[in-house]
Amino acid sequence: MDTTQHIFMAIDLKSFYASVECVDRGLDPLTTDLVVADPSRTAKTICLAVSPSLKAQGVRNRCRVFEIPESLRYIMAPPRMQRYIDVSAEIYGVYLSWFAKEDIHVYSIDEAFFDLTPYLGLYGCSARELAERVRQDVVDRTGIPATCGMGPNLYLAKVALDITAKHAADFFGELSEESYRATLWNHRPLTDFWRVGAGTARSLATMGIHTMGELALAPEEPLYRAFGVDAEILIDHAWGVEPVQMHHIKAYRSKTHCVTNAQVLGCDASFAQARTIVKEMVDSVALQLVEDGKAATSIVLSVGYALTPDERAARRGIDGPYWRGMPGARGSWRLEVPTNSRHALLAAALAIYDREVAPARRVHRLNVTADGVVEADAAGTQLSLFTDEAHDARELAQQRAVAAVHEKFGKNALLKGMDLLPEATRRERNEQIGGHRRG
Repeated sequence: MDTTQHIFMAIDLKSFYASVECVDRGLDPLTTDLVVADPSRTAKTICLAVSPSLKAQGVRNRCRVFEIPESLRYIMAPPRMQRYIDVSAEIYGVYLSWFAKEDIHVYSIDEAFFDLTPYLGLYGCSARELAERVRQDVVDRTGIPATCGMGPNLYLAKVALDITAKHAADFFGELSEESYRATLWNHRPLTDFWRVGAGTARSLATMGIHTMGELALAPEEPLYRAFGVDAEILIDHAWGVEPVQMHHIKAYRSKTHCVTNAQVLGCDASFAQARTIVKEMVDSVALQLVEDGKAATSIVLSVGYALTPDERAARRGIDGPYWRGMPGARGSWRLEVPTNSRHALLAAALAIYDREVAPARRVHRLNVTADGVVEADAAGTQLSLFTDEAHDARELAQQRAVAAVHEKFGKNALLKGMDLLPEATRRERNEQIGGHRRG
């Protein structure tokens, strides 16, 4: 058992996308009023990032453009996802100049955790001094401002980052188990704490629990009935305890894998139009499986309907996430054998679509998932008596040829006829990253 008293740091690149846009324009990220949003879309489009100065004026993060007060003057920067990825990689290079990769956990494009414990002797300074040196190095080398949180475990470092540092003039927060209980046990709302979502907070509220202090002192049996094994995490976090160390994260391997293609349509589609888009999405999923040398054991299709006027009116003022309870359809199909065959995956997806989706409803969201992904040549895979091996071999060769063309000349270098239809989205999405402009 490791009895070393660890000290962890969490770092967040402040309003990252907006900060990158400010730095590239020679502007101060902390004082410039800027939002990252696609001006080619409607005013309903979500702002991917809002600069700190706009947040200080009451503009909430991830708001829609039309929600920004008309009295405010600001720069609207189109998203450039590839640029943000490149800057994030550059900043990871800064981290590597201080720490070994084994002591770094990249949590997202703009957040990372570090185990500072092995480095205090090396750099001859306190943990606070080391954390500040790293934060300042990021600022000096890239111009991107950063916020830091520090604590004796990963959870407290994250909470110090999210809650304490947010209100600190020096962008730095530090918590111990004792200071956490003394200063944050009465903090509201609970959703400010890591891993407490709106649904969890609502469930806790029904038990009369509104703060971490109340959660820590609550009877455990009702919590386990409501949350199962997740109750243990909630109880530990209420006390400021987190047993997971960096080596646990590095050793973790998911038991299940999937390949997903999802999109929110810019214009609501009819039943037939959405069916075409589903075909494109299955094409992309099948090609990804081939490129990765994987095969799927099932296909899952989720469809979100566009709201009718009555449904929209009924949802005004809804409590909780806007998407909760949205009308739609969902289905899954177990494949006879693990496969990456476009033909097999498409047949299954369209069978679900035709069976589950209401023809009269317009479609707003689509999600196609190849689930239960395994190695395509995994030993012990059961073969079907109905498999046409020659046909599958030809299709696999074609898919590999398409993947090779895409790799060399770009994804739009080779398209199907359906990709040229008015309702098709594949050409546009091939130029995007995560559904946003590549830049």
